[in-house]
This record gives sequence, C-alpha cells and structure tokens, in this order.
Amino acid sequence: MFEVFSRSYYLGRLYVTPTDRDRALMQREQHERINEEVYTSGEGLEPLDSPLVMKLESQHFPVHGDEGVPANTLALPESLLEGTEIRNPPTLREVFLARRERARQLLEYAGGWEPGPSAVPDTDDYPSAGT
Repeated sequence: MFEVFSRSYYLGRLYVTPTDRDRALMQREQHERINEEVYTSGEGLEPLDSPLVMKLESQHFPVHGDEGVPANTLALPESLLEGTEIRNPPTLREVFLARRERARQLLEYAGGWEPGPSAVPDTDDYPSAGT
C-alpha cells in the first residue's frame, strides 16, 4: 500500500472521498495494520488506534480508523477537501504517510494531536508500511 519515499515519508495511492465526519478516516483494519508496521516499536503492548499522520498536497492531518470506510480509501472532511485540487471524488491520489519520527514531530508541533507516550516512538528504523 505504501512504499519508502524519503527519510520522512512513505508514498501510497488511495481513493480520496468526502465524509460528513469531522476527521479524516480510513478502513480500521488497514489503519491498525499500518499503525503496527510503521509506528509501533515492537516492545510491549502498544495502541494501534493512534492517528496516522498523512499529507495530501500541502496539508498534514491525523487519520483515524473506521469500519465504515472502504479499503484503500481516505475519507476527508469537506474542510480538508476544499484546500485541494480534487474536484470529482472519489479520486485516486498520491498520499504521503509520515514516518514514525516525522509523525511525532508533527504531532508535537500541532499540539492538539497528542498521542500516548508509546503511540509514536522516538526511533524510526525504516519498517515496512503495508507493502
């Protein structure tokens, strides 16, 4: 689903579609699998429901899991879609997934997206990302 793009991001392609919910969502099973492969350290019990940090065009946002979202789909609130070039959703688009360390930096910077202490560990040794 995602492949290594840079030291800060993975690159993937997802269908982007609007949602009437107030936050970005993707299928829960995929969300948990990616969370486990990218953000967990493998030491002890770690939450798999922490938000993933994704980037579409120039916007970063947290993504949560939801059972009502189809596989390989990123459901965005209208407020996030307004700032994009997407005109006829659902549209297959390139989406960046922040690596563990980059996600931690973005979460700290944004302030409002505080993960638990183990949700986004400090190290990033290039794990796979659902590929």
